[in-house]
Amino acid sequence: MGLRRLGRVRPVSALRAFLAAEAAGGIVLIAATLLAMVAANLDATRGAYAAFLHWHTGPVLSPALGPMTTHLWVNDGLMAVFFLLVGLEIKRELVCGGLAQPARRTLPFIAAAAGMAVPALVYLAIAGGEPGLARGWAIPAATDIAFAVGVVALLGRRVPPALVIFLTAVAIVDDMGAVAIIALFYTDHIDLGALAGAAGVLAAMVAMNRIGVRRLAPYLIAFALLWLLMLRSGVHATVAGVLAALTVPLAPAPQLPSTAARAASPLQRLEHALHPWVAFGIVPLFAFANAGVSLTGIGPAALAHPLVVGIALGLFLGKQAGLMGSIWLSARLGMAPRPGGANWRQIHGIALLAGIGFTMSLFIGQLAFPGDAALADAVRLGVLGGSLLSAVVGYALLRVSPGFDSQRAVDHQRGIKDDQP
Repeated sequence: MGLRRLGRVRPVSALRAFLAAEAAGGIVLIAATLLAMVAANLDATRGAYAAFLHWHTGPVLSPALGPMTTHLWVNDGLMAVFFLLVGLEIKRELVCGGLAQPARRTLPFIAAAAGMAVPALVYLAIAGGEPGLARGWAIPAATDIAFAVGVVALLGRRVPPALVIFLTAVAIVDDMGAVAIIALFYTDHIDLGALAGAAGVLAAMVAMNRIGVRRLAPYLIAFALLWLLMLRSGVHATVAGVLAALTVPLAPAPQLPSTAARAASPLQRLEHALHPWVAFGIVPLFAFANAGVSLTGIGPAALAHPLVVGIALGLFLGKQAGLMGSIWLSARLGMAPRPGGANWRQIHGIALLAGIGFTMSLFIGQLAFPGDAALADAVRLGVLGGSLLSAVVGYALLRVSPGFDSQRAVDHQRGIKDDQP
């Protein structure tokens, strides 16, 4: 879908469209991951794969980074567009989506916070004492919504809709946390002049929103400039995507009903235009560029490396413990009810699927250990192992769970609760 079609977007069923697109994108993502693994391990393709990633395309956009390579364009350039889409989804959810009402925000925010904190603690307990490894604490804190929803789509009615919405909301809040972590903890050297320029561009984008600019072109031009200045400033350039997204208008037009106006708003048009490019192009390309780990010489010693074990167990054990514990405690204390129509086995299965960190975990791993090939391979092994284990066990648990009971969901909404796991 080209940007020239931004004005002809049809309103869609948010949940149905989201699930269909994310599930299909998840399949492409899996295929790209497998292709990267094959390319990195076959003698006939290993050299070409490495040469492709390190190909110097130029120009020098940041003195600190040097000439741009394919890998830099993917991780610092295309992923900024991915974060632009993430930012658009975050703003839409907070303004008029599943997180618009304070009562609906409570459980996803609590669960996402616990689902980020507990994996980090598990990681630090295992790897934090090793020299230089504490920097990777945030790697297992992320959830890959495309992979997780792709697994959910295979299960049909065995997963209640309310639980799918909950998983989506948790992943969105999780993304907000990941962006904050990248900005605060993975920025080493700051160019104050470039950062001041970025602040000026962002202020101009806010002003455009305030004075009612609804054409997308000025926002996209400003986003490109903001990205370049962020790249030069030392703050990771992908943060520009989320900041730019928050300035894109979602205000309803006075002459239209609010739902129709928002569907025709600049934010909704840009979100629908970007989604297929991100889901079927950018994210799979990121996986291809970052998931190719050579398995040559990998034995028990490599698999027992604290970095590998810390990431894998952080994703597999930390995520499920954080989400399950926070959901149960919130229900017991009356802070927030558990998702309607879901039993505790289904909730446990969803908590396991949240341990599929993949895209964001690999991305944070690149920031945590730049320029160290050995640690980069260990990060990939840990992320792939923990994500695969979470996916397989989560799928198996949900597969043997009883199907979705719509009457149970109705009873739950009326206040008939069973808070015992």
